[in-house]
Amino acid sequence: MLEYLDEFIIIALAHFFAVASPGPDFAIVLKQSVQQGRKNALYTSAGVGLGIFVHVSYCLLGVALVLSQSPELFNAFKYLAGAYLAYMGIQALRSAKQTDAQQAIQEESPEESNFKALRRGFLVNALNPKATLFFLSLFTLMIDPTTPQQVQIFYGVYMALATWIWFSVLSVILSKNSVRRFFHRAGHWFDRGIGVILILLALRVVV
Repeated sequence: MLEYLDEFIIIALAHFFAVASPGPDFAIVLKQSVQQGRKNALYTSAGVGLGIFVHVSYCLLGVALVLSQSPELFNAFKYLAGAYLAYMGIQALRSAKQTDAQQAIQEESPEESNFKALRRGFLVNALNPKATLFFLSLFTLMIDPTTPQQVQIFYGVYMALATWIWFSVLSVILSKNSVRRFFHRAGHWFDRGIGVILILLALRVVV
């Protein structure tokens, strides 16, 4: 394994800068942290981490090469991902200002299920073309073709765990009461702001 240490360091650094840059994953973790709280955001973060395995799997299976050589297939994937982000953005934009009574009812209503939070995080990452482009370049340009598959699997497990830890830390910070109170004061404007961000991300994905 030591002979692949240089390659691993390059991959780890590239992954850090990729996961730390603002994108759909960050937007959805921020939204869930503020609206649903820490537990929900942590499950969403776990879903984002699980989504990494989708990208690693198709790269190991050679689908990455097919995607990189087939613009039509990749464009279809981009439009699907863009539609999903746009749908989430439109849902957020439709958020109306709540009355005090409505807020009280919402606080008393049951929390969103852990599975739903996990699924949301998973879908946002798995359908994120930014992640697809990153893993395409990673497995075709940065990782030597002669690198054993078990080592490449280790790279994938590391990136999934690192992604999960990164967004879990963000979830803990963003779900603090002081942070949530700040965003809740903005109320529906916060929802609409996130909606605009998601729609802009969808447009960026498509174009």
